[in-house]
Amino acid sequence: MVINCKCMINKLVKGFFFLIALVCYNVASAQLQTCPTNINFADGTLTHWFAYTGTFIQNTNRTPSIKQTYDTVSRLPSGTIGAVTIPEYGGSSMVGIEVLTSPTIDPFGGFTTLPNINGYQYNYAIKIGSTSVSSAPGGFFRGVGYVINVPVGTGPYTMTYAYAMVLENGSHQSIQQPLASATLSTHDSVITCASPQYFLPTNGGVLDEGAAQQNGFSLSNVPTPNPVNGNQNQSPLRVWYKKWTEVTFDLEPYRGQQVTLTFAAENCVPKGHFAYAYIALRSDCNGLQISGNKIACSNTPQTYSIPELTGAIYQWAVPAGWKITSDSTSNIITVIPGLAGGFITAKEQNSCANLQATIQVSTSLPTIAGKLNGDNIVCEGVNSSAIFLTNNRGNVLKWVASQNGITWADIANTTNNYTAQNLSSTTQYKALVQNGPACTIDSAMGVTIAVNVKSNGGNLTPNNLQICQDQNKDAVLKLQNYNGHILNWQSSVDAITWSNFTPAKTDSVYNIVGLLAPTTLRVIVKNGVCIPDTSSVATVGIFTEKFPKATFNPIDTSICFGSNVPLNAIISIGTSYVWNNPLVLLNPGNGTIITLPFNITTKAAPARSTNYILRIKNGNCPNLLIDTFHITVIAPISINAGRDTAVVINQPLQLAAKASNDSANLAFVWRPSIWLNNPFVSNPIATINGANKTMQYIVRATSPEGCFAEDAVEITIFTTQPDIFVPTGFTPNNDGKNDDLKPILVGISKLDVFSVYNRLGQLVFTTNQFGKGWDGTFNGNIQPSGTYVFFAQGTDYTGKKVIKKGTSVLVR
Repeated sequence: MVINCKCMINKLVKGFFFLIALVCYNVASAQLQTCPTNINFADGTLTHWFAYTGTFIQNTNRTPSIKQTYDTVSRLPSGTIGAVTIPEYGGSSMVGIEVLTSPTIDPFGGFTTLPNINGYQYNYAIKIGSTSVSSAPGGFFRGVGYVINVPVGTGPYTMTYAYAMVLENGSHQSIQQPLASATLSTHDSVITCASPQYFLPTNGGVLDEGAAQQNGFSLSNVPTPNPVNGNQNQSPLRVWYKKWTEVTFDLEPYRGQQVTLTFAAENCVPKGHFAYAYIALRSDCNGLQISGNKIACSNTPQTYSIPELTGAIYQWAVPAGWKITSDSTSNIITVIPGLAGGFITAKEQNSCANLQATIQVSTSLPTIAGKLNGDNIVCEGVNSSAIFLTNNRGNVLKWVASQNGITWADIANTTNNYTAQNLSSTTQYKALVQNGPACTIDSAMGVTIAVNVKSNGGNLTPNNLQICQDQNKDAVLKLQNYNGHILNWQSSVDAITWSNFTPAKTDSVYNIVGLLAPTTLRVIVKNGVCIPDTSSVATVGIFTEKFPKATFNPIDTSICFGSNVPLNAIISIGTSYVWNNPLVLLNPGNGTIITLPFNITTKAAPARSTNYILRIKNGNCPNLLIDTFHITVIAPISINAGRDTAVVINQPLQLAAKASNDSANLAFVWRPSIWLNNPFVSNPIATINGANKTMQYIVRATSPEGCFAEDAVEITIFTTQPDIFVPTGFTPNNDGKNDDLKPILVGISKLDVFSVYNRLGQLVFTTNQFGKGWDGTFNGNIQPSGTYVFFAQGTDYTGKKVIKKGTSVLVR
């Protein structure tokens, strides 16, 4: 018979993973309850558990096709003694049943495979199933079971398990969906209150997502590794998972009897979708236990729980001054502890069990992070800086350090003092404080040890500078590759005794002026708190010869393309000179200076921007006075006034000049200005009412530099009304004369169509473009001489239609 009791496990769950933890409890009886050997897989094998694998008959209501059983009295391949893994049915490379002794993270649900549930750590578990669907004829099924000899005695004999599962939605009928299950049975019946099935429910083959989520399932963001099997409408994101949940049930009615506990994971019956479950079990069978901190932190939320008893009524009692802030009728409560401890009591009862547990709790005061002292600045390398934590409540768990404020490294120090040493970069430190395991971990505002990079005096360049008397150009020393702030420059006549510049010089460039004797110079640089450093030295030698002297004009200038510019220099001190490119200059001179002052006047006409360099020498002075005339050549301007055209008297004509340069920077002038509405824009309107037969307008575009270009447009004026004229004949001989048959448009603002037909009425040419005509060919073939019919239609500048038709003779 089937035992009629309310199921203590959710009967319908959607997910991918299924874990079960099993605990035997007895609160009512004073005797110790002995748990079955290896009930929690503590020896790392399946010993004492039987197992089975197999496949279904396809598209049935879970009817096995073939089943392989592993007994408890043999070793593999027929038994489970010492077995750690069992493959999927048929020798698959995938593991179907596996004992887990080390925690990992499930790839679909992201949860650990060895859970910690409110303070209780499971150290062993079992995984049933895999992601494999390569089975025949139907889907894989597999399971493990334990025959439990319930001891004689009195009082509850309870078992608690925690489960989590992963299921791939197949969108089948619910009975054919992947599932995980727990079954408790006697020799002749199933104990229904402890025998749930967990699967993803569907309505008409469509997943009921609301029901799945209500039962604790979430959709994984990891796609299934399996194909859609021809169902292109099925999303690869169809894997659901449920995280760990604890459940308990009572075996007191079966004392002195044998019961069998079985856990299974079954793929969908058609075989295309997988299921697998994790199961972890406790081996403590001495009664119902409350999980949670026995030393609570005052005024800090704490959580206490007992394993879930399906369909049960829950009652909790907490010490005086404590407040339950969650639902007190659940198996899990959240409380705010008071200052004093006491006892926490929990009761759970349904038609199958009536259980109670009590724990004694004490309290500790909340954590106070305290205050950190020790902000400092040090120089990189050998350094030391002490940090102190004061006014904290609780113990220092560790110190942490970070160089970016994002990633933190642990420091194995549990005292209130820490000394940072030999830092090479700026580092922030914090101390993590906790007043007992139930209180939160807190940290005070961090201390920052700023690290200055060592001072680097850098290099003076050039390191050996020879200058002439009164040299005021290119007599420069520059400090490069230094780190820090320049404190001052120093000079010495013997490189032994050094004198500071007065006033102090703190920039990196020294223009040498008034130096009368050879001198050695250096720079003192200091970065932050680091000791100062001295730069490399530079030696300055003095020649008795004077440095060349001259004035130049122009310094830099711009010219228009095709024009020239004079280059002038007046040399007051010097004996010779040379140009870098004398061959492109007009009258560059021969390089000899006869008398002083000496005038140089030459002309340059470069085709593109060019530098002309003049070098002047004075006697034995080795340093040249060098000057560069930079001539920028303005690119030539190109302008198009538009194609020649024809108008009738008083027809407004839109002129439009197009320049190659940016027209926004150009100035336009049209001439003559007669009959133009504005001669100073690029696109004036001409309304010609004179008696001239032709009119020419010239447009000039001028750049800001004065460069210009001109172009003209020729306008023929007709005294007729707007009309379309078509020549009576044409000669397409490619001689450049009368080669095309095209309309002459007078007063026509739009050509609607111009078409030509042969004597058979075939259309041989058509266009609506101004200036385009027929070249005497059709489909690439030269047409014979003869008479051809044309039709032309246009719209004049007043909006009226003008139609012309007639004939024209093709002459070859």
